[in-house]
Amino acid sequence: MMTTKPNYIVDLHSHTTRSDGADTPQEFICNAAALGMKVIVITDHDILPPDRIEVNGVMVDPVLYAKKKGMKLLPGIEFSCETLVEDVHIVVLGCDYTNPKILEINEQIVKSKIYSYQKLLDVLADNGIDISWEEVLNYNDIPRNPEDVQKKVIFNLMAEKGYTKTWSEAKLLIRNNPVFSVKREKPDPVEIIQIAHESGGIAILAHPYLIDETVMTRDGSMTREEYIDKLIDAGLDGIEACYTYDKTTYNGPFTKEEIIARVRAAYTDRVKIISGGSDYHADYKKTDKNVRTIGECGVTLEYFNSNDYLRNL
Repeated sequence: MMTTKPNYIVDLHSHTTRSDGADTPQEFICNAAALGMKVIVITDHDILPPDRIEVNGVMVDPVLYAKKKGMKLLPGIEFSCETLVEDVHIVVLGCDYTNPKILEINEQIVKSKIYSYQKLLDVLADNGIDISWEEVLNYNDIPRNPEDVQKKVIFNLMAEKGYTKTWSEAKLLIRNNPVFSVKREKPDPVEIIQIAHESGGIAILAHPYLIDETVMTRDGSMTREEYIDKLIDAGLDGIEACYTYDKTTYNGPFTKEEIIARVRAAYTDRVKIISGGSDYHADYKKTDKNVRTIGECGVTLEYFNSNDYLRNL
């Protein structure tokens, strides 16, 4: 674990081995505590947050476990949305995760993921990239259920087996080459916003500048700004400003600092929450050397405590 002092002690976007991260939930909580974090989240992709995690062979409540280490842990989900548009992700926090609509949408997502990822492996194999479903299910020697598999595991394996240099290069190869285009059916972000509200939670748009400048949806072509306007009109609660764009697949003209300033200027008066997070995946355990660290991006504790919607989660 890297021990660099965090820029922020509130990080609202992180992942564990329950999706495509490399830290177990216990490791993530312990690593965050060692850095002096005060508020953290587990927002694994398209999977219900855990109500119990394993600590030294015993199943414990992760929220209480984090509290004993001096931190507030917010369970959440990062929903991958919009079938035709890449990187539309809605971070949902504060929900009743036993809500029937949450459970129903989760089941639909699981079925779509398993089908599309197996089909993608077939397409890759036809083009000389040999990765088995068994390798995916046992990535990093951690057995996974099929419903827990994430696409980034495939990217990681492509890099580790030498087909690309990094996971991000693998992602761009699959994203930009029509030969590898295997779309999975993703939920409408408007539906996710509605479900979040109906189950008592909030919905935050993650990394808005990873969305292409012009997008083509089932409603037609529109700019990124017009697309975000649609989500705000649907009740979007927040938008992520402070994010590790310099360590992801972003290839636009702006620096991370410029994006932060642009998002804050455009949306501070239009949404309830200007969020921030590292999108931590424990990259230090993987092939990529351009690693994201806990608290590298986030929000200040003062902002968190002064924002009613965050403080009351």
